[in-house]
Formats: sequence, C-alpha cells, structure tokens
Amino acid sequence: MDTFTRNYSIALVVIIVGLLAWWISASWNPRAAELNAVLESDPALSQYVYRFRVVDYDDGVAVISTPRSFEVPAMRFLEIVKPELAGKDQDDPAMVAAQQELIEHQKRAQTLILGQPDVERVDWRLDVRWLADHGVQAPAG
Repeated sequence: MDTFTRNYSIALVVIIVGLLAWWISASWNPRAAELNAVLESDPALSQYVYRFRVVDYDDGVAVISTPRSFEVPAMRFLEIVKPELAGKDQDDPAMVAAQQELIEHQKRAQTLILGQPDVERVDWRLDVRWLADHGVQAPAG
C-alpha cells in the first residue's frame, strides 16, 4: 500500500470513529432511561395498551411519547387498540370511556415524571413510529 492510500485510509477511519463517537454521545441519555424505569414500574401504566415512554430529558424537561395530538386525534388511536370502537361516534359512551381511560393514563405518566425531583416540566411528542407501525400516517414534526 502506498503512503497516500495508507494516510487516506487512516484519516477516513479517524473521521468515521469520530462521527460515531459524537452520535453515540449525542443520543445517549441515561436519565431518560431511568425515567422510563419509573413509568415501567407503575402497575397501572404497565397494563395499559400503549407504553408511554420518556424519549428525551434535558435540563429539567422530560419529553414523553403520546399516541395523540391535534394532527392525530385520540379516536384514531383508540380505533386501533380497541377495534370494537371503529365507526363509533365521538360521543358514544364506549368511545367516551376509552378516551377518559387514555386521558387518565397520560395524566398518570405525567404525574409520575413530574414527581421526580429533577423534572420541572413535561412536554409531549407524537409517537409517529408507533402510529406508522399501526398504519397511520402522521406528520413527522
């Protein structure tokens, strides 16, 4: 191997290793994992059809995944996890009960995370991956 090829190969490996190290350090968030353990240990949340999880934690702000937003209403999520609700009106008693159950679980997740001493605020992020896995096209933003 000539000198140029050797030096080029070494430089390329150094750049790749550097980028890999940067990516790992940027995506590694041990506090988010600890907060997820709090959610997973809760009996009520662990029995619910959707797993709320902390997707990011930074400077007192925990970001929790959610299956609903203004773009994807709760009814769409509920029709997936409870097929018997498909086609029911929003004011149908079964749909209202399912929406209330979702609200209660979401509030419980928020309360558990806000109960941690270093968490000052909870933000919500639409779980586009979960929705896509269940056939729902959602906005990526």
